[in-house]
Amino acid sequence: MDTIPTLLLKPGAADRVLAGHPWIYAGSILRATTPAADGALVQIKDHRQRFLGIGFYNSKSKIQARVLDPERVTIDAAFFERRFRDALAVRQRHLPGATSFRVVNAESDFLSGLIIDKYADVLVVQISSLGMDQRKAMIVEALQAVFHPRAIFERNEASFRKFEGMSESNALLAGSLDGPVSINLNGLKFEVDILGGHKTGLYLDQQKNYALVAGLIHGGEVLDCFSFCGGFALHCARAGAAKVHCLEQSAEACAALLRHAGSNGLAEKISVETINVFDWLKERTAVRPHEKVIPRFDAIILDPPSFTRTRSTVDDALRGYKEIHLRALKLLKPGGTLATFCCSHHVDTVLFESIILEAAFDARRLLRRVATFAQSPDHPILPSIPETEYLKGFAFEVAR
Repeated sequence: MDTIPTLLLKPGAADRVLAGHPWIYAGSILRATTPAADGALVQIKDHRQRFLGIGFYNSKSKIQARVLDPERVTIDAAFFERRFRDALAVRQRHLPGATSFRVVNAESDFLSGLIIDKYADVLVVQISSLGMDQRKAMIVEALQAVFHPRAIFERNEASFRKFEGMSESNALLAGSLDGPVSINLNGLKFEVDILGGHKTGLYLDQQKNYALVAGLIHGGEVLDCFSFCGGFALHCARAGAAKVHCLEQSAEACAALLRHAGSNGLAEKISVETINVFDWLKERTAVRPHEKVIPRFDAIILDPPSFTRTRSTVDDALRGYKEIHLRALKLLKPGGTLATFCCSHHVDTVLFESIILEAAFDARRLLRRVATFAQSPDHPILPSIPETEYLKGFAFEVAR
């Protein structure tokens, strides 16, 4: 191990690594003892030459080193196999019986730059680190040993790979794949378009919340905003909602939602509009002076995409969150339930709830909090790595 390049960190920079955070920025590096190739394995030491761990190096990235292990281990297929088995054990403990879930969640599973989703017997890989990308063959070998999948596909879009100097790469890595993959989430059937769907094909981080929110539905009419492929809608319809009206801007997602409703015998309970949610809510809450909005829904679900990817646009995101909550609360009946989520990492739980309460104040509604939500346990949260926590949510009842 002493033959590989060494990165020496500046005084004080080691504390972050010792606390468990794997990212080392260029500004934290004092010097390299010998030149390191991009993607190469390096060892990391503090300014006093005390060993901190090993990781991948990339001079093109703002994150110039990603720590893999605090020990001097060999990075080969066996290393990845051990990590995959450890990650799988976590999912089996916290999502027993699930057949589709995130197998590896990058930093959450000590594999920075690597995401792997499991859809029944098909695996989808996302790689955002050059070091991981150069070891793709090892990763595939280890996945085959642990999961014996029908197919392994990579969905590597340019948007997140450009920061590491990599281009887009979407390809079949192993096995065969022809058409959508049928999966089961909490006893409901979904089709996943691995080749052309969003992200790796479907969102899995709400798997547990689908059932939790459905458990709060006691009949009545539900408005599901930003419905995507129908995760919340189908669970609520099955749980006893009389009607679920879905709003989604993507025509492809709306078509998939209707197919899912039909395949689960819930088509009569679900209606869909292909529309901008902000426009729909604004139209339904627009009144003339001295008129009031007539609430019509017994439950409303808000699960929008991230409104901000950077700290610089947080204020704009907060205005968006307040807008949809203000208008949704005006449409919610007294005693009705609002289930709402935020997946913007830069908007934390306290800030998110404060925006909801501001909207409630303006809508003259008093809320009773009845549940708090987080991302499903296949997206583990390590408090020492704040970036691993992004999804937060609440359920409120309109007290008056």
